[in-house]
Amino acid sequence: MNRKTLALSAAAGLLAPVLAGCGGSGSGSDGDAIVVGTTDAYVATKDAPAPFDPAFAYDASAWNILRQTVQTLVHVPRGGGVPVPDAASDCHFTDHENESYRCTLRSGLKFANGKAITSADVKYSIDRVRNINDEAGPVSLLENIDTIELAGDEEIVFHLKTPDATFPYKLSTPAAGIVDRDTYAPKKLRDGLKVDGSGPYTLKTETKGDEVVKAVFTKNPNYKGDLKIENDKVEIHPFADSAAMGKALSDGDIDMMTRTMSPEQIQQMSASPKEGINLVEIPGLEIRYLAFNTNDPSVRNKAVRQAMAQVVDRGRLASEVYGATAEPLYSLIPTSISGHSNSFFNKYGDPSTPKAAAILRTAGIHTPVKLALHYTTDHYGSGTAKEFKVLGEQLNASGLFDVTVQGTKWSEYRPAQKKNEYAVYGLGWFPDFPDPDNYIAPFLDKGNFLNTPYVNTAIRTTYIPDSRRATDRNAASKTFEKVQDIVANDVPVLPIWQGKQYIAARDDITGVEWAVNSSSDLQLWELGRGVS
Repeated sequence: MNRKTLALSAAAGLLAPVLAGCGGSGSGSDGDAIVVGTTDAYVATKDAPAPFDPAFAYDASAWNILRQTVQTLVHVPRGGGVPVPDAASDCHFTDHENESYRCTLRSGLKFANGKAITSADVKYSIDRVRNINDEAGPVSLLENIDTIELAGDEEIVFHLKTPDATFPYKLSTPAAGIVDRDTYAPKKLRDGLKVDGSGPYTLKTETKGDEVVKAVFTKNPNYKGDLKIENDKVEIHPFADSAAMGKALSDGDIDMMTRTMSPEQIQQMSASPKEGINLVEIPGLEIRYLAFNTNDPSVRNKAVRQAMAQVVDRGRLASEVYGATAEPLYSLIPTSISGHSNSFFNKYGDPSTPKAAAILRTAGIHTPVKLALHYTTDHYGSGTAKEFKVLGEQLNASGLFDVTVQGTKWSEYRPAQKKNEYAVYGLGWFPDFPDPDNYIAPFLDKGNFLNTPYVNTAIRTTYIPDSRRATDRNAASKTFEKVQDIVANDVPVLPIWQGKQYIAARDDITGVEWAVNSSSDLQLWELGRGVS
């Protein structure tokens, strides 16, 4: 059939496929691997020697490997919503204050190698992440754990330092993945590109030097959990860019391409359908933003950051660079998440050079302010270079800034950013879980993943803890609005846009509409081969 665009809509917090009946319901029983293309690079480097270790990995590309291979006690179900048991048979808070969380393991749970899993393995795995405490890792997701209590081989109780209604979501992330102590040392990262776990797949990587050229996922016969696996084998093939990935799909070398398709590809595939290929739009929660080393002399005065917020034209940037695939964002919390507030627009309104000049003049800042904007060349897709070119042009056109733009490979970029070597830099955020807390705490709480020197005591000691007491997440909206207003005033980060996400796949591949969730997590177990 002709390639057509399938759209998924979000309703009541769940993702519902508009054309769920398209294709068959095969399970890959013919034994052929389903091949998925990506522009993500998987590289072991001196600064990042353990990219697939749950104690280190904290980016969407690495988590997309771990979610297939390392099992967690709970997982977010196919269409979103409250986490449900996976390695566990039951998990629940045992008190009204959300401070004690008890899980019971499934009976007969095993690692892929056949070794039995007990509650002690769960405790070991989570303690390991906390003990290693890698500054680039996801340890902040587990920082609120006070003690872990074992009640026999199958029960485990997490006692929290403070109430946290979001804790089940944190347990659903690879940070809480269950690992085998025989292959993962208690206080040392596991270097290299291997993963062992109890998830739906085992992993074998083919490498060239220290870089993965093919990741082969084979159905784990020992997997016991909530997921239904629709295939026997999936391969991920990394590509240098979206153009090469698109050609491979057209040539039949791959069955599906995911992150990151270029805006031009999406537009072309929408306007000129190609026989046998479907383009699927999936609700997305990705955001892009500028962040600041607020200790750097060039941006230490918040007037400089406020002036940038006043000058940047998000709407023009989004439309010029990304077209219909992005929309302007005026808060860290995207529009589709409860608690969102257009705080930046409320404070700054439409872009205005005179207003920005007044901000700088009042603060006694001499213009033009000289800045370097840093971005990564190979992590967020081909549009990033154009995006930063446009950002630089907008700032320079005001006459208030003298901006240069510098791009760096991700393997070098992320370590440098963590060391605060950049005054101004761009990053994207794919949420760990779909809750407003996950757009605030990772940027502003103690131990945040940016390693930012910016500290707001009210946010850390009052607003974040208060928001986590609310079991009804809508009840925390007022608290999140206060945080967003503080961010708009202090500008430790500058939100730019939020994006949609797309997958293109051959029309005999089923389950495509579920293969990526709203948090951009790959769910390879959903893919199968069927009838067009």
